[in-house]
Amino acid sequence: MNPDIPDIMARADATIAATYKRFPIALVRGEDCTLTDAAGKTYTDFLAGIAVCNLGHCHPRVTAAVSEQARTLLHVSNLYYTLPQTALAEWLTEHSFADRVFFCNSGAEANEAAIKLARRFFYEKGEDRHRIISAEASFHGRTMATLSATGQEKIRKGFHPVLPGFDFVPFNDADALRDAIGPETCAVLLEPIQGEGGVRVPSPDYLASVRRICDEAGILLIFDEIQTGIGRTGKLFAHEHFGIVPDIMTLAKALANGLPMGAMLAKEWAASAFGPGVHASTFGGTPLVSAAAFATLTALMAENLIEGCRAKGAYFKERLLWLKDRHKAVVDVRGMGLLLGMELETECETIVTAAMAEGFLINCIQGKVLRFAPPLIIREEQIDALIDCLDEMLP
Repeated sequence: MNPDIPDIMARADATIAATYKRFPIALVRGEDCTLTDAAGKTYTDFLAGIAVCNLGHCHPRVTAAVSEQARTLLHVSNLYYTLPQTALAEWLTEHSFADRVFFCNSGAEANEAAIKLARRFFYEKGEDRHRIISAEASFHGRTMATLSATGQEKIRKGFHPVLPGFDFVPFNDADALRDAIGPETCAVLLEPIQGEGGVRVPSPDYLASVRRICDEAGILLIFDEIQTGIGRTGKLFAHEHFGIVPDIMTLAKALANGLPMGAMLAKEWAASAFGPGVHASTFGGTPLVSAAAFATLTALMAENLIEGCRAKGAYFKERLLWLKDRHKAVVDVRGMGLLLGMELETECETIVTAAMAEGFLINCIQGKVLRFAPPLIIREEQIDALIDCLDEMLP
């Protein structure tokens, strides 16, 4: 092992909070779909910073936008207008159902904003509706409110009492959702496709049923598109696959291709509950990150990466199904676009470590599910190389 790597590891382990179980590599450079560690070893990235670097690493358009903005204006208070933030908000509203955007720094903050908006909306109407229904196995963040909304006990463990006001129903069960709605329910919060929960795709009619149920009950529908948005599933937003729209949507991860950026989008009638002083974010939508996000989104469209994601995702899924036919250890293959999961009979962490040794970065979630979320610019020959590697490793 190159001496630089253990030195970096030792220094980090001595000073950084131990909230991550890190792998024993220290990455120093990224380009396209390739990462390089301090020893000079290269890796093909099939995780993209957990569905963040959709354009790949150090995309020229984003790098240029960040460099130019860093020379121009980094930060001013949201007490003032800035052009990068305005242009980004215009782009997002023009390409979505929404009329208004609230900018923040992360997915958890975006979901916090959505939770607050849903409660404030009914408060402004004079109605005591504050409970939010989310799904079992969901993941919405690690702040106190968002872990309280997360349907995984392991995320909430050790932080009790969590915040009250959240109810959970099985994912992909419309009848259970309908039965859970009560007089205090204000909203339903769902991921269109569960990411951390195991890349779980709902049945084709589920989200349409959820939309009807919310309309009938007079409550808000919030989609958490933090992992599924910005082209990841082969549409700009995953809910577009299902032919319906939410009232509120949250974004982050790939929005600025690696810079900290989150956003909550809402229809005008819902967003009107957020007036001056009701909610805020010091660093939300700074000129720097807004310029990066605008460059990310325009590159996504100019380079036809969403269309390419659909084609590459179909190819990748076909190759994973080929593995399933060859290996009894593979239980299931699922997902949309380039958010794919392959469930195994046994724990998959050893596969992740072995693949890393061979130069491939993949991910294990829920113990037995290999998650693949590469940059949308991944090439078929890179997919083939990973498949050949997994073919050698799987029992």
